[in-house]
This record gives sequence, structure tokens and C-alpha cells, in this order.
Amino acid sequence: MENTNKRYWKGIEELKNDISVVKNADKEFNLEGLEGGTYRRDFLKMLGFGVAAVSLAACNAPVRHTIPYLNKPEDIEPGIPNYYASTFAQAGSYCSILVKTREGRPVKIEGNKLSGVTKGGVAAHVHASLLSLYDNERSKEPTKGGKKTTWAELDKEVSAALASSTNIRVVSNTILSPSTKSVLADFASKYPSAKHVTYDSNSASALIEANGTSFGKAVIPSYLFNKANVIVGINCDFLGTWLSPIEHSAQWAETRRLSSAKGGKKTMSRHYQFETGMSMTGANADYRGMFKPSQEGAFVANLYNRIAAIMGVGSQLSVAKADFENIDKCAKDLVAAKGASLVVSGSNNVAVQTIVNGINSLLGNLGNTIDFGTTVNYKQGNDAAMNQFVAELKSGAVDAVIFLDSNPVYDHLLGADIAEGLKKSKLSVAIADRANETASLCTYLALNTHYLESWGDASPKAGYYSLTQPVISNIFNSRQGESSLLAWAGKSSDYQAYVKNVWTSSILNGKTWIQALHDGVYESPNATVLGASFSGNLAEAAAKVSSVKSSGIELLVFENVTIGTGIQANNPWLQETPDPVSKVTWENTAAFSQKTAADLGLEVGDWVNLTIGANTVELPILIQPGQANDTVTVAMGYGRTAAGKAGNVGVAMLPLLKGSATASNLWVGGAKIEKTKSGYTLAQTQTHETYMGREAVVQESVLSEYVKNSKAGRFEPMIATSDGLKKPYSITLWNGHEKKNHSWGMVIDLNTCTGCAACVVSCQAENNVSVVGKAEVARAREMHWIRIDRYYSSDAPEEEGYSVAGYKAMETASANPEVVFQPLMCQHCSNAPCETVCPVLATTHSSEGLNQMTYNRCVGTRYCANNCPYKVRRFNWFKYFENDNFDFHFNNELGRMVINPDVTVRSRGVIEKCSMCVQRIQAGKLTAKKEKRRPVDGEIETACSQSCPTNAITFGDMLDPESRVSKLLVQEEEGRRFQLLEEINVIPQVNYLVKIRNKDGVKKAEAVAHTDHSEHAGH
Repeated sequence: MENTNKRYWKGIEELKNDISVVKNADKEFNLEGLEGGTYRRDFLKMLGFGVAAVSLAACNAPVRHTIPYLNKPEDIEPGIPNYYASTFAQAGSYCSILVKTREGRPVKIEGNKLSGVTKGGVAAHVHASLLSLYDNERSKEPTKGGKKTTWAELDKEVSAALASSTNIRVVSNTILSPSTKSVLADFASKYPSAKHVTYDSNSASALIEANGTSFGKAVIPSYLFNKANVIVGINCDFLGTWLSPIEHSAQWAETRRLSSAKGGKKTMSRHYQFETGMSMTGANADYRGMFKPSQEGAFVANLYNRIAAIMGVGSQLSVAKADFENIDKCAKDLVAAKGASLVVSGSNNVAVQTIVNGINSLLGNLGNTIDFGTTVNYKQGNDAAMNQFVAELKSGAVDAVIFLDSNPVYDHLLGADIAEGLKKSKLSVAIADRANETASLCTYLALNTHYLESWGDASPKAGYYSLTQPVISNIFNSRQGESSLLAWAGKSSDYQAYVKNVWTSSILNGKTWIQALHDGVYESPNATVLGASFSGNLAEAAAKVSSVKSSGIELLVFENVTIGTGIQANNPWLQETPDPVSKVTWENTAAFSQKTAADLGLEVGDWVNLTIGANTVELPILIQPGQANDTVTVAMGYGRTAAGKAGNVGVAMLPLLKGSATASNLWVGGAKIEKTKSGYTLAQTQTHETYMGREAVVQESVLSEYVKNSKAGRFEPMIATSDGLKKPYSITLWNGHEKKNHSWGMVIDLNTCTGCAACVVSCQAENNVSVVGKAEVARAREMHWIRIDRYYSSDAPEEEGYSVAGYKAMETASANPEVVFQPLMCQHCSNAPCETVCPVLATTHSSEGLNQMTYNRCVGTRYCANNCPYKVRRFNWFKYFENDNFDFHFNNELGRMVINPDVTVRSRGVIEKCSMCVQRIQAGKLTAKKEKRRPVDGEIETACSQSCPTNAITFGDMLDPESRVSKLLVQEEEGRRFQLLEEINVIPQVNYLVKIRNKDGVKKAEAVAHTDHSEHAGH
């Protein structure tokens, strides 16, 4: 395209026109695996019984087993949802939530906007935790030796064994609950030899230890990203997995939001990221650099030295000078923003964290962007204490061990040692929801409840509290873990009364329990930001990082955004959610850079043996742009053996790190790579649903250009006519659709979309979107109604410009590309191409701007999907419920309890797609009608807009001049507002805002559009 010095691409195979992408260019749909697959041109051949059968199938609905009310509960009205405030707190991950129930059945999780921590945002794994409630593979009864027992027998035997024990350990992940900690104190009073040991799979123990030696405070402070003008992340995925990503994302987005209105905000933070593999946070950075894990210490030491030299203060650390991409520029920007900058590291190395503390102290960030007045509790694991416990367990010194909702045999580096040591313990009890890898080795399984069946509380930060309340009765014969501990301590096991007593006596300060339970939160934050005095030993830290040496190919194990540490591995919603960066589902991969893969003779579709010492695992490879050379990265959280049929996928990685000196930091050198087989197809969605040569999909610019011209980066197409060039919307064969009452639409800000996929899972839960499994995803048949396209971009070298050589250079995949995330759902076009080609009027236009689907009329011709320029319509190739070929939650009665009764469950042979959550729109309109008023802006939200932690999606009535969406459209009309494929004049109801990067200006014209030269078989 004219004036473009950049090319966008979803994957290397697309950029190079790989045969796997090109071969299906003449087909709209992937018919692989279907017997007698029928193409559209064969439609007339199947008229008659074929169409009748499809029509009947489209009318089928799942069988429901209903039970009428004999005495209706007072707080339940059939068809009217109830909402309960509660808390998701799992292994240090936190979110204040609202739980939507229908007739006593939880069907949806939303964010609690009263929370000062998460502020209404919800992460993908929080949404998906609802489905874990209805996991049919949870254990049904308490057990002894794998056999059913009664609670009375279990309590009697466990209490007796505890009474005769002299060395008791309770092992858990991070506990945010003050009431649970009080229970543990009561338990220790009954059994004085009991000690509580805390660990985290992805530990921050080194950060706490470094803060203790640096500041005399062994705590984690609050990091105020919203007060930083320059943000630097060092192997720290703070938008995805580090400490409190929902909170950090909202703060980060504050600094990235712009306004084209007169006098609007024209400043934004500058974000640097330095890391080994491409993380979600790195993909959102303005400048990104790469290093091997062994170079992390050298990087932070060199950054310190550069900052100290520029400022002319402090002495240089004794480390070898090394150059890293963007390090000099980063140092200058940090100094220029001193007092308003922030450097964070995800390292679990005390020396690295000490130097980072020194950098923040040097820059004056303590007490400004780092707040020691409000400490956080997200990570409390103590690596040294956990290692000591494992040594004691192996030696036989531990008489009794209780695993409180934790699974260290699987998710701790020394899991094999724990499994061996359990054989020597007289008493072993697992408080868990299933016989997981740890529980299956314990004598007793004290069946734990799901958090949605439980009472509880949480304190994520100093001064911030929230409550957990049950929203459904216990589904199985389970008992809350705290109640079990109280019973064994000889106290009342009524945990609701226990929590209420803790709150009324030490938290509420005179406020009412009922109000706190209603709001879900009680907060009394510290009003001032407090700093700390740095006294860390930088010379010692520098000596330690200098002693780390590189050794061949280095393996880094990381926590990804969807599966995390594997706690919810058996959740098919999470397994089928594409990783934001790699777009891989249902498994973990060994990711290599393009250069390293070429050096090793590896190609797409290969498998390798990855060997560390005497341990070997086999993995499919992923060639990942943005990966440091001579490294391989693999996600943890996979390779479960006792999670369930959905979760027992992939390869466990923590065992490979055992015995390494750097294992606690999740990396090790000297990895051996050996190719084993070829021809494998990853269940990867990155090249599904492409745009077939369309232009103006991604539009972006840089801040310096935007400040000069608020329309910088905009592509405004003109159509050639006999009367000259004209705007696309001025030429049409359509009469248009009159919208008299409402016009529902949304605006998506590409500046604040991080690609986190919260909207994807929220939509799946709200709209009963089917899980199709790994094989179907590999055939490009995933069913998600909203997808997040991830684009890489390649630049032509400046010296080549727009020459033939320059364009050729754009066909070379960049080793460290820039990334853009773009959410895409049905655009609800006013001139909808799908509506004109449907032979049975199954897809029609509403008077409120929505493109509607009438499933009962759809006969599955798929003409509409073929005619959709955005490729956002999904076809049900199969019946996904009550079908043993798709044995997920829709295939059992318990799993189907998650179904939202407001939305039809679609059957085989119909097209489905985003409805703009029309059921929510109708409910909001009916509520307003009963109250004899118009809907108020904000009371009707789509699932995607409501869950977004950065508020990147703004939804509302575009005919309401006071609505947020209307005001935003007016502000950005002569600014960043654009529509996808504006040149084809479909007039979408969805608008986007141009992506702006805070980078230095470019010498050549800035890239403004995406040109996709490939066509891929999609939906």
C-alpha cells in the first residue's frame, strides 16, 4: 500500500506464503475429517432430505431435567438473576467478583467495581473458575487409601494421629485470608509442633528477601504503574502473570490512554521491556530488548551503571560492560523521568532484585511509584522454609503433613522428593477437590469445597479486605478446608460464624457485617505513599551476578496467561483459549527463535527431545519471533497426570530444573536438543480467519506524530468514480437501516488492549460457546465469538526505503517484531454482506443496529460466512453437547449446569456469531421500561466490555448523545477513530482507535495499514 514501510503478519508461515496456508486459498471452509464434505457449489445437490435434516437438527435443544418449586425461596424469582459479591483468591491470585445466579445456580462471574484493587476487571482464569465448579472429575467423597470413608471416621482417625505426632507441617500456597491464618494459629495452639509452610510455584521469595536486606522490610510494596512516565519490565510479565496483573493492567492503561478532544490528554508513558521470550507484556511495550536468562544479572548491573554515569552519582558496579538493545536509550529516559519512573523485575534471584532496588532508589522512585505504606500479600512463599520442609520430610522427621489446597508433588521443583518423603510420614492428609498428584499419595483426602461453595475472606493489600460467600450448596460430600482444620483442633467447624467473628472483632471497626457482605469489600487504604531507605549491598550483588556464566542453549520455564501454574488445568475453557502471543491451545511447546531453529535444523511441525542432565521430555516446537537466540522457553502448568481428561495434556517442566543452581529462578543452561519427528500440526489459531488482501486493518502511528496531527496513522480510503475521488460511504446501493430508538455499538482502543483474553472467556461463559477440542482447533474450527488477532510487523530497512529490495526485506520475518493486538467480533454492519446472501433470511438486521441470527431458520449454507469480510461467523460442524466425540462439560449433566438459560444452545448445522449480548440489551431495556425511563448509559454492558481490566472496550447506545460511546466517537471523529475495511462501505457498528506507540519519530512515512496477501481456510 502507498506510504507503507511496514508489513503485518500473523505468523511466519503467512509471511512466507507457506504451502500450509496457500493450499486452502480456494476454499472457504476446512472440510478435512468430514465424510462426504459438501462444498457450497454442491448445495443444490443436497436439497430435499439433506436440508430438512439440517433444519431439524438446528431445532434440537439439549434435554433439561427440571424440578418445580414446591416452596419457592423468598430471594429467588424464576427468570430473574441474583448477584452475590464474593472473592476469587487462589494461590495468591486475587479478584473481587460478583457471581450471577439463576434459580440458585451460578452461571457467570463479573468484576466488582466497588473494589479499589481490581476495579471491576476480571482475568480469563477468574472467569473460567466458574466452570471448575461444575467439573465432573472432582472427587465426590472423602477417602482413606483411595476408598470412600465418612467424615466422622476421617475426623476420628486424623485427630488421633495428630495427637500422637510431634512434628506437624501444614503446607499451602500463598494464603490471602486473615481468617484462614487465624484458623492455622488456632490449629497450632492445639498442636504446638505444627508449622505452616508456604510456597509458590512461580516464586517471589527472592524479591521479599532482597527487600528485607535492601530496606529492612521483608515485604512486597505496591507498584504504582499509573504514576510512572517511564516503565521498565525485566523478565516481568506484569500485565499477564506477575503479582497482580488485573490491578497492574488497569494502572498501566491509565498511562496509555489518549484523547483527541480539544485540550485532551496527549501524553503517555513510555514502556520498555527486556526479556528472553515474547511475553504478553513485552508485546505491549514501546521498546523491547532480548537477553538470555544468564545475562539478566549483567543487564540490570549495566543498566545501573549507565544511570549512575548519566546522573553523576554513586559508584560503578564491578561488572563487565555489555551492550543490550535499547539499554542506553532506556537509561537516558529513566533519568529524565526520575521520581516518575518504575523498574520491576520478575527474577527470583536476590542479587538481581537488590540491584533493581538500587536502580529505583537512585531514580527517586521510592515513595513515588513504589509504595511501602501499602504492602501487598500476593506472594508469601518462602523458598528456604519449603526446602527445609522437603529435607525434613525426606529424612523422616515429619510425623504428620497436611496439604491445604496445594499440590507440591506436581507444582514444586522438589516434587519428586516430596513424593518420596511422604512414604516416611506417619500421617498424610490432602485437603483438595480431587485426588491430584499430591492427594493420590496421601492416606486421607479431606474433600475440599470449591470457593463458590465456601465462606472466606481475603486481604490482598494492607487496608484492603473482601469477603467470600457461597452461592450454591455443596454439590458433593465436601467440607471446607478451614472447617476440617477447626474440627481437628477440637473447635466448632462453623466457618461462617468464625469469619464473621474475625471481621466484627478486628476488621470492620464498627461497620456492619451485612453491609460488608453486600458490597463484598471493606477498604481503609493508607492515604499517603511511603518510601524506604536503601541500604543494600550492591557490590556483593554485582559479584554474584558476574559469576553467572552462559552455557549453551538455555531453558527458561515461564508461567503463561491462560493455564498459569496448572491449578485449573482441567478447565476446557482455559485449555482452548489461545495463548495471547503464541496462539497455541491445548499444549505447551518448545519455543525457539528463527535463527536458533535454523541452526538446529528445526522446522515448523517438528518435535524435539529436550534434555537437561539425565532428564528428557519430548515437545512440539514453536518458532517464535521475539525469542532470544540460543534459548528455549516452555510454559509450566501442563503435564498434569491427575487433573482430569481435559487437563492431562502437555509436558511437565519443573522436574527438568531439579538440581540446577538456577532452578529457583526457573532457568538452566546446557540444554540438549534432538529432533525426533516431523509433520505435526499445532492447535494454533494464529493464521485462522485472515483478510484476503484487504487493507486498513491495523492502523498505528507514534506519539510525536500524533501530537502534531491527531489523525496520524489514519488510513482514509477514497473511491475512484467518474466524478473524481469520493468517500466510500457516499457511494452505495443500500437504502440503509433507520434506527429510531437505539443504535448499539462499541469503540475498541488499541492502545489499551493488552490481548489478555479476558473478553474471550467472558463471552464464552455468557453465550454458551462450545469447546471443540484440540483436533478441531487444528482444523480452524474453533467456536469463539470474539478472537484477538495478534499481528507482528516487519520494517523495510531505512536505506532500502520503498525500493524492490525494501519490499523484499519486508518479507523477512523480524527477529524482534512489534506487536499489535486487535479484538474482533461480528462488526454488526449496517450494510451487512451476510444479510444479502442468506437464502432463508436467517441473518437479518434489527432496528437497533444489530445483525441478528435466527438459528431455527438457518440451514447451514454458510453463504454468510463466505461473504463476511471479517471472518467472524462460526459454523457448527458437529453437535457439541451430549456427544462423546466432544467429551467436555456439555457432555455431562453437571457440566451443563453452567449453561446460561438466557442464550440458546446451538446445534449442528447452524452459523453462530457475536450477538452484541442481545439478551443483556433486552434485559436492560425491560428493566428501564418497567421503571418508565430510558436505559441509563453503563447499565447495559456486553460480556466483553464488562470484563476488560483496562476498559479498552466501550459499549453503549450511539443515539444517546450523553453515552460514553457517543462522546468518544465525537472526540475521536477527527482523531484516532477508524473502522475496519472502511473502503468496502459495510458501515460497522464497531469502531477502533488507532494504536499509538511512544517511540521516537520515524524518518519515513509511518505505516498505517495492514495488507494481507494470503487467504486461509477459515470460518
